[in-house]
Amino acid sequence: MKTVFVDTSGFYAFLDGTDPFHPQAKDGFLRAQRESWQLVTTNHVVHESWAVIQARLGWDAVDCWHDRLLSRCQVVWIDEQLHAFGEARCRQARVRGLSFTDCTSIDVMRRRGIREVIARDEHFAREGFVLP
Repeated sequence: MKTVFVDTSGFYAFLDGTDPFHPQAKDGFLRAQRESWQLVTTNHVVHESWAVIQARLGWDAVDCWHDRLLSRCQVVWIDEQLHAFGEARCRQARVRGLSFTDCTSIDVMRRRGIREVIARDEHFAREGFVLP
């Protein structure tokens, strides 16, 4: 079974039809459903996504995201070790715009051998991850 990580940018773009990444995000989620992909995200992405979706699109969008998209994902919880690795990765990289959430996501993806991500974030591409 194909395993694909989902980032906040993928969740958000699916919900916002005006987002430039919307067609790719929509295609990714539809293919995931059709081809029975295992979708993975983290509790940090959940927190970040909830905040962004609620602020920009409102509560109806949060409900849609939670019930239609997030419910299809396995949520990996960031423990102390992953937290420390993410913190170290961010501090070492010192790249403006590279978030702590992105850093912990990259570590989760590497540990699980996940190479594909529904995201438009350039940081994932720089690390060698690709769209499915």
